[in-house]
Amino acid sequence: MLEMDAMQEVGGMPRRVIIPPAFRAAADHLKLSPAVISGDHVFLTGVTGAASDGSIPTDPADQFRYAFEKIGEVLREAGLSFRSVVEMTSYHVGLRNRFDLFNAVRLEFVEAPYPAWTAVEVAGLRREGAIVEIRVIASIDPDE
Repeated sequence: MLEMDAMQEVGGMPRRVIIPPAFRAAADHLKLSPAVISGDHVFLTGVTGAASDGSIPTDPADQFRYAFEKIGEVLREAGLSFRSVVEMTSYHVGLRNRFDLFNAVRLEFVEAPYPAWTAVEVAGLRREGAIVEIRVIASIDPDE
């Protein structure tokens, strides 16, 4: 399940990389880890709402759902779910115009007790046409 070929120790604490099979090509190309387990937390790389074929949908709701679906895929690879998410940061192009829609889609994936959340307006994202990037931190502690 977990990508173990990139396990290393940093500051006396082991770190494990999580790379779901669908993320392998992008991870290799961009030289990044979709997620890293460090201590009792999983730190996910920010994801945009690109479709599985790499295209960016023009429908904002589709972009939001695809981003959350990708987060869910990484969490499942770590044996976790959205209930494990303790913090979320979302970066938006046009935040004010789409906040209510984003929030409605977000609530399809997270439930009480809700994670801490910061939404940030940005001028642009790396992918042309992308209007959201979401990153999360999840706890692997069953008591959290």
